[in-house]
This record gives sequence, structure tokens and C-alpha cells, in this order.
Amino acid sequence: MPDDGRLSSLTEESASGRDDRAKLLAFVNDGASEAILREMLAEAGLAGMNIRRGNLRAAIATLAKAPTPQILIVDVSGEAQPLTALSDLSEVVEPDVRVLVIGEEESLNFYRLVTRQLGALEYLYKPLTRDMVARHFLPHLTGEPLAADNVQGGRVVTITGVRGGAGASTIAAHLAWHFGVAAGRHTVLLDADLHFGTSALLVDGKASAGLRTALEAPQRIDELFVERAAQPVSGRLFVLAGEEKLDQPPIYAAGAAEPLIEALRRRYNMIIADIPPAPLAFNQDLLALGHHRVLVLPPTLAGVRDTLRLLALANGRLQPRRPILVLNRLGTPGGLTRAQIEEALKVKLDVVIPDLPRQMGRAASFGQPAAGLRGEFRTGIHALAREVAFVKLPEAAPRRRVAWRWLGWRR
Repeated sequence: MPDDGRLSSLTEESASGRDDRAKLLAFVNDGASEAILREMLAEAGLAGMNIRRGNLRAAIATLAKAPTPQILIVDVSGEAQPLTALSDLSEVVEPDVRVLVIGEEESLNFYRLVTRQLGALEYLYKPLTRDMVARHFLPHLTGEPLAADNVQGGRVVTITGVRGGAGASTIAAHLAWHFGVAAGRHTVLLDADLHFGTSALLVDGKASAGLRTALEAPQRIDELFVERAAQPVSGRLFVLAGEEKLDQPPIYAAGAAEPLIEALRRRYNMIIADIPPAPLAFNQDLLALGHHRVLVLPPTLAGVRDTLRLLALANGRLQPRRPILVLNRLGTPGGLTRAQIEEALKVKLDVVIPDLPRQMGRAASFGQPAAGLRGEFRTGIHALAREVAFVKLPEAAPRRRVAWRWLGWRR
């Protein structure tokens, strides 16, 4: 009988009292997906999970001779007829198994067939990211409610340097440039530091009084206000930043960040917010409203200490996993190594960017992100973009007509 699609408890035995069924068995046919699954299961504190390297045919062969697990993850990539292969799988497993599927087909029609018609709990297409697994797979494994994704509107990515000089503004500016210029997505770069922010300078944009007005008089915020306050850098990249006098601090109206972010989300696909680590009300509200929280740390002992302090902060309601960790300027003379930092943090770094003083110095001095987006720095920005980009299955015409039937998997 269909239920709400969540596993009530992985520790429960079946109604018949059987205890021979594994909690979870996964078959994944590439190393990158396997590594991400293992990392996310470990991060969620899930033990006793069996992840094997193999395709869907390996899963069928194994389960034809072994007890059916409570939850099964299968990889259909590389299958010429994945829906037919899933039908074959249904012949060898018990009907109450809960199935999660990984593949390479991106069409929305395929997603619907796999989840709505065939009865799988969820489908994700490759390449997997940690955020995809955290948002869409882990709730089925932990019994936690599915996170409210709030998909109607743009994605909010907050980027914070754990301490001054970490390079967070540089990374925020180049990430916004990547989305707005290179990828052609409607993007706004929001600089939360109204006095010393540098994001606008880094993309050769202009500051305005609009951000201060939004913080002091949130009742004035609407789509027309956002259109006028955000300054254009290119056709699809805008900047919302201030350059206030040092003796005139803005008065922050309590809760003003939320209507500002909601108005920006109605206008832009991506909101990249450069937020300093200072514990100000505006900064804290922005951090809580983000879909993704990115921490940028330098390879120093002080950077590790401050990262641990920021990791201890509670996630926002739209953030299903810990912040994304970006190690910047690896290889700085006298700096810590990646292994030393990961050992101290007890977590793996998500993105690592080497020290590139000449390249990044020139890009920053002339406000030319395109000059910085090359080589290893470009690779790092692209890796970060993959971590934070919204998982979307675009509509596409089906490649062929496929006969399907209800597999009887419990929803």
C-alpha cells in the first residue's frame, strides 16, 4: 500500500519477524558515485550499509539468490533498456522493497516513469553531487522528513570566509560570473558588507543605495524595487552592493533579509551572497535563508579553528547537510596540507583551489573575472558550481516508446 514515501525506521524488522534482510544494499557502477554515497552515508551516521561496485544486471544476479534488502539502490546507467531491466529486477525481489535509482537519463518523462509508474522512491541522474544525495536520498534512509526545497524561485548560495583574507569574495564573484555570464543564468551577486565589500569591484560592477534602503525599509521591497536596486554587469549578471559612509551604519529592520531574498528569488535563478563571518543580524538571517552554505578557509591553523566554530552553527531549514567546505590557496608557503586540514576537521573538503597569486591578483586588480576563470581556479569554480546548482530534470521528448508495468514496489 502506498505511504508517504519515507522509511519509518531502518532498525525495524519485517512484520513476519525476519531478521535476514539487510538494511541497505547498493549497486553503483562508477567510482565517483560510490565515493559520494559512502561519504554521505557516513556523514549521516548510518552504519551497516553495503555498497558494491556493479550495474543493474549484477544486482539482479545477486538478488536472485539472496534475501531482498529493506532498501535497494541500483544504477541503470549503461543499460540499453533501463525500464525493461528494472522490470526484470522486480521479478527477483520482494514487493515491499524500497528502491532508489541512479542513472544517466535526464528527461523528466524518464523520471516520471521510474518514480510514478514503476514505483521507485526517487531517481537521480549523474553526475551525483553531495547535495543531491542529501536532499533526495538520505531522507528515505534516515526516516527524516523530506526537506522543504522551496523550488519555486532562484537558489540562494551563501559564501563566507571563515576569517578575513580567505578569498571568499573572490570565489563569490567568480561563481556569480560563471552562472551569469558563462552559463547564461539570471544571477545576482549580493554583497552583505555595506561598508567594506569588494564583490562589485571584482566584477567591475557598481554599488548603489538600494541595499541599504531594503534593510531599513523592507516594506518598500517589491519586484520593481529589485529591478532598480540591482546594477547590471552583463545581460544576465547583476550586483546588489552598497558603499556606505563609515560614520553612517545602516539600521537593520528585524527580518528585512527574508522579503529581500524572496524578491530576489522571484527575479533571478541564482543568488550568490557574499557574507562576512561577523555575527550581525543581517548576516545571520541571510545564512539561515540559503539553500547552500559555503565556507571558504585558508590553509592555516586559525582557518581550521574558525571553520570548526562555523560548522557548529545549526543548518537553515533549507540546508539538508553541513556547509560545503572550500579550501582556498592550498600550497601557500608555510600553510597546512590538505591531509592535515581534513584530519583536524574530521570531515573531507569538498573543493580545493591552489594558491594562484599572480593570476588572481591580476583578475582582482582590473575587475576582470574572465581573466581569473582559467586553469586550476576555473576547475575549482566549476566543481563548486556542480555542488550548489539546483537538481533539475528538464522536460524532453522521449527517445522511444517503452512498454512498462506496475512493479509493485512499495511507495
